[in-house]
Amino acid sequence: MSHTSTAAVAVSYGGPESLRLIDVDPGEPGPGEVLIDVRAAAVNPYDWKQYAGGPGADPARLPLRLGFEVAGVVTDIGPHVRWLAVGDEVVAWPVHGGYARSLVVPEQVTVRKPATLGWPQAAGLLVAGTTAEHALTATRTGPQDVVLVHGGSGSVGRMALQLAELRGARVIATASPAAHDDLRALGAVPVTYGAGLVDRVRAAAHDLGADVTVAIDTVGSDEALDTSVALVADRTRIATIAGFRRAGELGILALGGAPGADPGTQVRDAARAQLVELAGDGTLDVHVARTYPLSDVAQAHADSRSGHARGKLVLLP
Repeated sequence: MSHTSTAAVAVSYGGPESLRLIDVDPGEPGPGEVLIDVRAAAVNPYDWKQYAGGPGADPARLPLRLGFEVAGVVTDIGPHVRWLAVGDEVVAWPVHGGYARSLVVPEQVTVRKPATLGWPQAAGLLVAGTTAEHALTATRTGPQDVVLVHGGSGSVGRMALQLAELRGARVIATASPAAHDDLRALGAVPVTYGAGLVDRVRAAAHDLGADVTVAIDTVGSDEALDTSVALVADRTRIATIAGFRRAGELGILALGGAPGADPGTQVRDAARAQLVELAGDGTLDVHVARTYPLSDVAQAHADSRSGHARGKLVLLP
C-alpha cells in the first residue's frame, strides 16, 4: 500500500528561498523499519548548511531532503521489528528527510517518547543533547570540575551546562545579558561575552573557589577559543563543536561532523535513551524558542541562520 506525504526540500543551492514543499511517497517499512507520522521535526544549522552551496555542491543531489531529528507516532511496522508497535510514540535520530508528514526510519534509531514530554521538546532534544554529552565525555568532566560553556543560551550550550551539573560539576556560561536569568535558573554562573571575557570568567571562577578546568565551545569564535586556552591548563580538556579551523593548531578537541573531527558515534548513540528519560521526568529542560507549520520552513531557516534564536526551532508537520 503506497502512502502520500508532504516533505520540505531544497530544490536548488542558496538560501531559504530554495525551499519547497513537494509530494513524496515515504514507501513501505522494510525489515527492521517503522513508518512514523511525524508530529515535530527540529531545525538544525546543518540542515541549511547542506544547501548553502560552495565546494561539493552537486546539482545531481537535488532536490535535497532535510531534517535529522523527529518525534512522531508509529503507523506501520516492517518485518523483524522487535520492540515497537503501531501507536507507539517515539523520538528518532538520526533520520534522513525528517521535514515530512510521514517517514520510514530504522527501529534502532528510535526511543520511546515519554507521555510527559511534548512533541516539540522531544524533536529538539537529541542532536543538542547527544552533542553536549559527547563534549562532556570527551573532556572527562566530573564532580571536581569547573566547566566554562561558551554559548550557554544556545541549544547545545544549554544542554551542556545542565548535563555538566548532573555530573556534579559547577558551570560558568557565556551569554548575552538577556539570557542571564535563564542560565541562573538552571544553576550556571552567567558572564557576558565581549572584551574582558577572560577577566570576567576568572573572577567568576574565583568566586567559586576553583580554577576553570574544562571548556566547551559551541560558538567557534576566536574569543571563545582564546579564552579557553588562556584559562584551562590541560588542552585535552577543551572541546569545540564549531571552531574547527584552529582546533589543530591549538591542540584542543574537535568534535562533530567536520573533516578530522571525532564524531563520537558510540557515545552519542548510547546517550539517546537516558536523555529522553531525563527530559521526560523534567530533569533536563528543552527550551523551544518557536514552532512553525511545515509551510513556514523558509522562515524557520531564516530565523536559524540569523543566529539569534535562543533555543530550538521546530517544525510541526
